Amino acid sequence: MPELPDLPSLSDISKVIPGVYLPVVYKADIHQGSVLERFKINQLKVDMSKAQVQDLIGSPSIIDPFHDNQWDYINHSTLHQTDDIRYRLVLKFDGDTLTDINTAGIDSLSQLTDKEKILEDKRIADEKAAAEAKVLEEKRIADEKAAAEAKAEAERIAQEIAAAEAAAAEAKTLEEKRIADEKAAAEAKAEAERILEANKPWYQF
Repeated sequence: MPELPDLPSLSDISKVIPGVYLPVVYKADIHQGSVLERFKINQLKVDMSKAQVQDLIGSPSIIDPFHDNQWDYINHSTLHQTDDIRYRLVLKFDGDTLTDINTAGIDSLSQLTDKEKILEDKRIADEKAAAEAKVLEEKRIADEKAAAEAKAEAERIAQEIAAAEAAAAEAKTLEEKRIADEKAAAEAKAEAERILEANKPWYQF
């Protein structure tokens, strides 16, 4: 039985029949879960409110109805032309206040673009400048408060000294008056005795 000739593979069809190409099967990207951007995640800060977090990165994938102090942002995306993406961002709250940001599970998330890096560096620099300005302002206010308290204390001490000096002066005046009154009384008594002695009849002994 004669052998059949080798048939070209489907991938070589364009070599056998010029101008003929096999159709490429399109595979759509499948995104499941929260779609996050590292640029926005980097803007999260402890002490943010839940509303601020949602405005920045959207609603979480999972909120435990019995323990709403933890929000989970989970994504499992199958991409046609790049590696699959799997990440998990975990945020914890105390009441309405963000207390912990766990980014350990977002390694597969795309890195910042050059433009985002520039914006990120500017944001960090602005925040640093604002923090330094806040420290300087707080120091200025503290210095002014300390100066005002020191001035008030100095005025209080001065008032106490003035009051003590006034009291001492008044006491001195009263003492001098007492001494003068006693002296005047003694002199008046002596004068009265002298007059009495001078007017005493000769026959009285």
